[in-house]
Amino acid sequence: MKSLIVEDEKLAAERIQLLLHQYDNSIDIVGVIDSVEEAVTWLRRHPAPDLIIMDIQLADGSAFDIFKQIKISTPVIFTTAFDQYALEAFKVLSVDYLLKPVTLQALTQALDKLKILQARIDLPVIDYEKIIELIASRPAYKARYAGRLGSKLHFIDSKEISFFEADNKVVFLVRMDGSRYLVEQTLEELESMLDPKQFFRISRRVIVHIASIMQVKPYLNSRLVALLKCGSKSEEVIISRERVNDFKSWADS
Repeated sequence: MKSLIVEDEKLAAERIQLLLHQYDNSIDIVGVIDSVEEAVTWLRRHPAPDLIIMDIQLADGSAFDIFKQIKISTPVIFTTAFDQYALEAFKVLSVDYLLKPVTLQALTQALDKLKILQARIDLPVIDYEKIIELIASRPAYKARYAGRLGSKLHFIDSKEISFFEADNKVVFLVRMDGSRYLVEQTLEELESMLDPKQFFRISRRVIVHIASIMQVKPYLNSRLVALLKCGSKSEEVIISRERVNDFKSWADS
């Protein structure tokens, strides 16, 4: 099986290659591409592969920009760092997608499903335009965040996060168990990635998770102080005065 990988994260691309060969060492990886522009060029110049494994978010745009420029009939398995939005649409249309970091079990299930579909005589044509329409209609929020602790990179599920805190230009992710990790994003970037029903920016320095809030009480100058879960201890953070009313509405929604 000839497979094309479209992925702009080098480590993620290497991981997919490794997992593909663990699944079947005879799989021929015909290319590893990291951008929309390069993918369009490659697909126009080469015979169609048997499978494309494609990240949704690429360095120069969305993977769906590729489908707007060139017709693709090859089966595609999408990968994404975002939560399971439009999952049912993918399933109904006989397309699968995998949440990062991709595991061997998840990839195996997707490839086994592809084999079953290819064995069917009445395999339907995949309507990628419909997929684009369905995905565009729903916001995508990240489900996992990469945090660095020393020289090691960890992947933390959003439900495990207590709060994000900025210290000058450094941003920390603090888990419910109290462990702290460095993250690359700014608080402004995180705000656009986080589900606003679950996370709220209580000040210029802190974004909190609703599940981490143990108690809220009055504080000086019409502010509030929130007591957050942080391992065996708790952490007090100040809710700025200008955000108090919005915080109350968010917490009560």
